[in-house]
Amino acid sequence: MGSVDFEAYARTAVDVVNSPLADMSDLENLFGSESWQVSEMTERDLVILKRAQKKLREVFAHGSAGHDNEAVEGLNALLVAYPVQPRISGHDRNDWHMHVTGRGASVSAEYIAGAVWGLAVWLCQYGSPRFGLCADERCGNVYLDTSSNCCRRFCSERCATRSHVAAHRARKKAAVMA
Repeated sequence: MGSVDFEAYARTAVDVVNSPLADMSDLENLFGSESWQVSEMTERDLVILKRAQKKLREVFAHGSAGHDNEAVEGLNALLVAYPVQPRISGHDRNDWHMHVTGRGASVSAEYIAGAVWGLAVWLCQYGSPRFGLCADERCGNVYLDTSSNCCRRFCSERCATRSHVAAHRARKKAAVMA
């Protein structure tokens, strides 16, 4: 018997924020081509997800800036907009597990409801300082800081390396110019 994987739901929020969401193919990439959502998604789902993406990004920005109250207010507003409904799912009696789904009629409402619920649980468990915005100016991605001492600054090793190399080159150039 499985429990609800709230971290996976919270990572869904990260995926929503970091997805380009320019067209339906981006939506298919977000859901995964094998997902049941792909056959039911519509242009309306793309619009709904773009709107939620903006609100979720604001939550990450508030959390990473230490504005806990604003992060909580943003999540509470999203919880109202995308109410959740738990559901038991599985394929046989040895595989029963919980899903957090939305009560909305659209694919996007259900997807966002789980993402928002997971992010809300994450905030309650770890605090909003664990919401991160990548420190690489060229990136703009968000992440969940799972480091042991809450010191993560980049969304990925790639961004960290790129930023460190650029800083190193800038220091070398400044030393040569001096």
